[in-house]
Amino acid sequence: MSWSVILLLSLDMQMQRYTNVKMNVALVLCATSRLISSNCFLINFMSIKNNFKFDLKLFCRAYGSGKEDSPLCDVPGFENCRMKLLRHVSFVDCPGHDILMATMLNGAAIMDGALLLIAANESCPQPQTSEHLAAVEIMRLQHIIILQNKVDLIQENVAINQHEAIQKFIQGTVADGAPVVPISAQLKYNIDVVCEYIVKKIPIPERNFVSPPNMIIIRSFDVNKPGFEVDEIKGGVAGGSILRGVLKVNQFIEVRPGIFHKDENGNIKAAPIYSRIVSLFAEQNELQFAVPGGLIGVGTTMDPTLTRADRLVGQVLGEVGSLPEVFVELEVNFFLLRRLLGVRTKGSERQGKVSKLAKGEILMLNIGSMSTGARVIAVKNDLAKLQLTSPVCTSKGEKIALSRRVEKHWRLIGWGQIQAGTTLEVPPCPL
Repeated sequence: MSWSVILLLSLDMQMQRYTNVKMNVALVLCATSRLISSNCFLINFMSIKNNFKFDLKLFCRAYGSGKEDSPLCDVPGFENCRMKLLRHVSFVDCPGHDILMATMLNGAAIMDGALLLIAANESCPQPQTSEHLAAVEIMRLQHIIILQNKVDLIQENVAINQHEAIQKFIQGTVADGAPVVPISAQLKYNIDVVCEYIVKKIPIPERNFVSPPNMIIIRSFDVNKPGFEVDEIKGGVAGGSILRGVLKVNQFIEVRPGIFHKDENGNIKAAPIYSRIVSLFAEQNELQFAVPGGLIGVGTTMDPTLTRADRLVGQVLGEVGSLPEVFVELEVNFFLLRRLLGVRTKGSERQGKVSKLAKGEILMLNIGSMSTGARVIAVKNDLAKLQLTSPVCTSKGEKIALSRRVEKHWRLIGWGQIQAGTTLEVPPCPL
């Protein structure tokens, strides 16, 4: 298995001074079947010493939520200087393994930038590296930093040769011109440089605070432990990132599509989940309100069995009556890749071509953080009509990723944009 992996960033705006919140960091660079999320804040220091002003830019540090806002510097010779808070960043570690492409696409849906990790002791590109880069382009991530990891395991000339191979690989892609930083995560070489690049190369996007809140759910939990008494049971928790608007404690919310089933005629019926926010958390830090950017945990009054084991992943949370419609069929304008990515080839053998969509075939769609199956029921030129296996809360104009089953794995074959579709009638809120 190759250790090429995408680590995605969501720039956090929960951390305005008036909230006085700090976050925890844990970068787990490994293949995993789930998204691993965490947060941190980046600081550097400026000091006045002997009437000279020092701006030691390379001494960027990442700290967890236990740190105060202005800690003392840990650089030798500057122990009496205070460090300056620069930015709060949330991380989602997406799996690099080729069979977990859907998980990576789900994580990319909420992110503002990406760290593309390439192992220096392997040839570049690995099959899944190409697939991940194509996925980043599909999900419209513009800000990328490439990390050439494990440079401590190879000789200098090998690292230089691979650096040239990386530059050649990214030519003409969305990552063209992206900085390539040689690092050793194990020995912490150049990690301060990565922190500086995150601060300087990935801008904080404009956020919409005035629209009704809309949050994509990428994790959901039951936080109750076995043996809890009835009066100790807490409601379900949904984790994700707010795309727009502001969530507040005690606010009434709706989750779509919610609970769905088939009636006696085989038609899908959906009933949104209505609840109330009882708590908002960024890691272990409790908030009174949450704004777009960063990863947020939303404690609710929902039955915890509904949120257990990521059952709400792919659903959308927001203000009652303001969420998009629920679709069971989609009409999409699609574009297919020329060749199949992520499949190993032997020697000079080229990647297989991507064949046209066929009526009746089964695809996997990634819409926001939702992965769902779809049957192709009609194709004409670059338009396709898709029947979904489960309802999806989305809107026209939304971008989707298309994957096809190839050699027992789902492989990315293209992307599309929603033009129209068939929606479900959602019952009105009983509140």
